[in-house]
Amino acid sequence: MAAQALLDEVLPELSSLEGVQSVQRVVCGGCLDFKVVTKLTQKAFGEWEKDGFAPEAAFLEKLKAIAGVTAIETQTYTLEEVKLNKKDIKKAQDKKEKEEAETGKDAPKAPEDPAKKLKKVVKEGGKRGVEIEGAADMGGLQFFCTSVDEPEGDLELLLESVKAMNAKSDPTEEERKGGSGHIGKMVFSAGVDQLALVAYVPEEKQAELVCEEWLQKVVEVHSGGKVVSSGKDYCQGCIPANADKNIFPLKIREGLILEANNFLRKKGLFPEDDGDDDDEMVFGDDDFPS
Repeated sequence: MAAQALLDEVLPELSSLEGVQSVQRVVCGGCLDFKVVTKLTQKAFGEWEKDGFAPEAAFLEKLKAIAGVTAIETQTYTLEEVKLNKKDIKKAQDKKEKEEAETGKDAPKAPEDPAKKLKKVVKEGGKRGVEIEGAADMGGLQFFCTSVDEPEGDLELLLESVKAMNAKSDPTEEERKGGSGHIGKMVFSAGVDQLALVAYVPEEKQAELVCEEWLQKVVEVHSGGKVVSSGKDYCQGCIPANADKNIFPLKIREGLILEANNFLRKKGLFPEDDGDDDDEMVFGDDDFPS
């Protein structure tokens, strides 16, 4: 090959340049390119540039004379080894994993399977029912106010949770569930967009307390609060979050539990507060560890 023969002629001179690090030939069988890459240190390149890159000019003139050569170009660029060592590879991988983890925090959660979610709600409600029965019986309470996590502010799921609390316990089951159907209750669940509430009054207590009246007294404390559905036994309500009015579901929840208890006190259905704040019976998730 004529081009290679010309390279062989100038190769001794190129290889002996001051500061030369490598001389490489690149041949493309597809596009038929023939390239010669001479790598020098930055300082040596400056000196070579002053000398007109000899023997480049003579080499290029001879290439032009070869039959079939259609174009000749020169180009200056930097060439640097960027392969990472093992230590740097580990740093880069750790950085990527950290960035992905941070991105994952902000990414919206995929919706949970409804059947699996309902199962969690019912399980939590069943366990809470047993706990309510024990706590209420020990304190001689007819009514009880508490909160649950799993419904996450969803009214329908909260209703299913309360029904699980009220379900009759099966003595044949290894783990008791429910059993608090004889105890009236108001249950709260905080979500991002709203605080959901479900009030329950058992049939034998309905002459003493109207379910809807009890719930209405609580939801009307905050702007936007309303009773969504009502019945003699179960009533549902919600209070939408409103940052402009400082209404945040988690923030207002405990105060509303006290409001529900105070309404019961006025009707003689809940023990009087003796003035000691430590004795106020407010039950939330921390009182019933899983």
